[in-house]
Amino acid sequence: MKIVLRILLVVAIIALVYMCWQSILTPINFEKVQKEREKAISESLIAIRTAQIGYRNMHGVYAGSFPELQKYLTEGKIPFIAKEGELTDQQLKDGMTEKEAVKKGIIKRDTTWVIAKDTLLGKNFDVASLGKVPGFPDKSFSIDTATLTSPSGYTVPVFECAVPYDVYLADQDRQLLINLKDKATKLNRYTGLRVGSVTEINNNAGNWEQL
Repeated sequence: MKIVLRILLVVAIIALVYMCWQSILTPINFEKVQKEREKAISESLIAIRTAQIGYRNMHGVYAGSFPELQKYLTEGKIPFIAKEGELTDQQLKDGMTEKEAVKKGIIKRDTTWVIAKDTLLGKNFDVASLGKVPGFPDKSFSIDTATLTSPSGYTVPVFECAVPYDVYLADQDRQLLINLKDKATKLNRYTGLRVGSVTEINNNAGNWEQL
């Protein structure tokens, strides 16, 4: 009987130690996974923002869908001005401007048109991946556009691109996910990652950049 009790006591101790260890390890792993995934996701959102700004510069508004944005990146072109030559120290001292130097042929400028993707995101950027949540190829960011009025009365086009915690942390500890969402809600923050906003003019900032 004493041997059985000792065995049960040892098992209980091991179980208790395991539970205590898990209670410490689970939050650590949750935070690690969250940081790793949000790093990749925020990089994708920054790429989307860069593409959207280029789209707006060309069309005056933001793209309302990823197919529109992808078409712009692969078919749209951006002017690139190559400059050859420069003013010498003496010419600068004499007050010569770059505009005058161009007229005199001292400085030459040549404008070429480059595919938007190559200029904005690099030649190796995979346009087909734009809009897909990194690590979750079957999931997409939400995208929306709107027009807001600034305090000074100007009409301002805005856009928003986002993905909630429920998409990229659904496979993690349920209670920790609930706690994370509850904290964001209490602080009146979006429960996930988002760039831009269709409810306020925030200069296309990411919510992780505003913390």
